[in-house]
Amino acid sequence: MTNGVLPEWSFDSPRVIAFPPMLYGTALAIGLVMHFLLPIGRLPSVPARLLGASLIVGSGAVAIPAKRAMRRAGTNINPNLPATAVVTDGPFRFTRNPLYLSLAALYAGIALLINAVWPLVWLVPLMMVVHWGVVRREERYLEAKFGDAYRAYQARVRRWI
Repeated sequence: MTNGVLPEWSFDSPRVIAFPPMLYGTALAIGLVMHFLLPIGRLPSVPARLLGASLIVGSGAVAIPAKRAMRRAGTNINPNLPATAVVTDGPFRFTRNPLYLSLAALYAGIALLINAVWPLVWLVPLMMVVHWGVVRREERYLEAKFGDAYRAYQARVRRWI
């Protein structure tokens, strides 16, 4: 599967375990429910809120150009649809996963803005699920579909940051 051609039997998709925004949203919702039902500590309010607001703004500053880069390349943003190109410009010059990083920053920003510790605890297992259930599957798919072009991109650009 690493010759740049997908097997005939495969569906043209990385078969991620779930739509990534749904993963982040579900984990955040569980963490917030736990925060309100069983709060565990608080962070220093002003620094937490300032950092939270900064992360939310930073999330948008990464996500918007990443989506634009994908649209310019003519490829699908939804990982359940076929990829038509390897995107290497915009934020993709610095990280292979700018949209997932922006979702993580948005998630952490919301948790900090609300001063909720439980969602921050859930962020670690969430990122493990995203790594193994989404990112690694996408990487195998993109390598199988685009071969050397994707491998060269992997060699140049870090997976996360």
